[in-house]
Amino acid sequence: MNFEVWPEAIELGRMFADEGYELSLVGGPVRDLLLHRRSHDLDFCTSARPEEFEPILRRFGHDGFWDMGRKFGTLGAMRRRPDGTEVKVEVTTYRSDTYDPDSRKPEVAYGDSLEGDLSRRDFTVNAMALRVPDLEFVDPFGGANDLQKQVLRTPIDPYQSFDDDPLRMMRAVRFVAQLGFHIAPETAEALSDMTDRISIVSAERVRDELTKILLSERPSQGISTLVESGLADLVFPEIPALQLEIDEHHRHKDVFGHTLMVIDRAVALETGEDGPVPAPDLTLRLAALMHDIGKPKTRKFEPGGKVSFHHHDSVGARMTRKRLKALRFDHHLIEDVTELVNLHLRFHGYVDEPWTDAAVRRYVKDAGHLYERLNRLTRADATTQNKRKALVFAHAMDEMEDRVRELKKKEDFDAIRPDLNGDEIMQELGIAPGPAVGKAYKHMLEYRLDNGPVDHETAVAELHRWYEESQE
Repeated sequence: MNFEVWPEAIELGRMFADEGYELSLVGGPVRDLLLHRRSHDLDFCTSARPEEFEPILRRFGHDGFWDMGRKFGTLGAMRRRPDGTEVKVEVTTYRSDTYDPDSRKPEVAYGDSLEGDLSRRDFTVNAMALRVPDLEFVDPFGGANDLQKQVLRTPIDPYQSFDDDPLRMMRAVRFVAQLGFHIAPETAEALSDMTDRISIVSAERVRDELTKILLSERPSQGISTLVESGLADLVFPEIPALQLEIDEHHRHKDVFGHTLMVIDRAVALETGEDGPVPAPDLTLRLAALMHDIGKPKTRKFEPGGKVSFHHHDSVGARMTRKRLKALRFDHHLIEDVTELVNLHLRFHGYVDEPWTDAAVRRYVKDAGHLYERLNRLTRADATTQNKRKALVFAHAMDEMEDRVRELKKKEDFDAIRPDLNGDEIMQELGIAPGPAVGKAYKHMLEYRLDNGPVDHETAVAELHRWYEESQE
């Protein structure tokens, strides 16, 4: 079998061999070699203990060394090639990760052989190794064959594998999304039977796997698998809840199927690195996933056979904040995704009747830094099969974006402020700091949004008009 292995891997293998230790490239990098993809990070396992191979790594890593994973038997190093390419390596002692039934943290036990280490890996496609420096390919569980068939299978009994590390169930879904593989029937059966075991895994680790699913090439496929497996019932119950029963008259579309379509459409609307929403964008993809989670709680059957979901945007926003907090997502990300869910219906009024300039300003002002993402979420959400309606909607969005570009040539939307600041308001009205100043400031901001920038004299006249009226 021919391999094009990074020279640094062979060099590191010689350094370990000179000290009498085994070293093998393992997991993702070996899988990527067989797929003819270049790995950016190189993972190794070794017979040596961390304290034994630390001096070797320090000699190898001219440009960096880290030991955050020391308690798990892992140390890392980095060197930079003359062309600037960074070569990062992580080396781990042969080991096993197992969970105590009542613990959220894995226990670490060192092993004594490469084959034993591979048997404890998550899937056969990750249980292959390449001994360095002699480049002996080691594949005791048929990983290369499974890779060719694009199937995910555990090296040992799947029930034992998922019991040892329940997070492997989430990783199975992630590989479906990242690689387009399918889960072997016996592995899928064990996964569905053992979903309750995921409760032992910390929210942070579940969040990290969910993030990788959403940032993959096939996020909707990953979400679909997450729901089909039953895992979503425990880690993200709002998503399977979108599978509303379709009544016999088909008075509303399948919300879950619609959500998967919106995710795909949102991904297609992401931009290149120089664009306003560089792919892959976690904020947009999370918003696409969650934009309709308020629908099950707000569904109402109306007279005449109609179905309504009034206020599902605001209800969904509250649900979004609660779920993302439970999953320990970053505060700023939570706020952004929540706001996108809250605003995702805002544009629809424009389709019926084009807005005034004031309304356009308000839309841009309320969207703030989320404007480009909000427009993409709104476009992605327009999944109607009616070609005429789709064209009308797209034309309306194009027109609104054109108007925003024209208005931005005349005024800075990112810095919209009242034409009078707080000090000027107090001076003009002869009042001291207090609630009245805040009310006046708010009114002048509304006036600015309604009328655009005005001269100082006009702004002062409006301030006095409003103040006199408010005193009556």
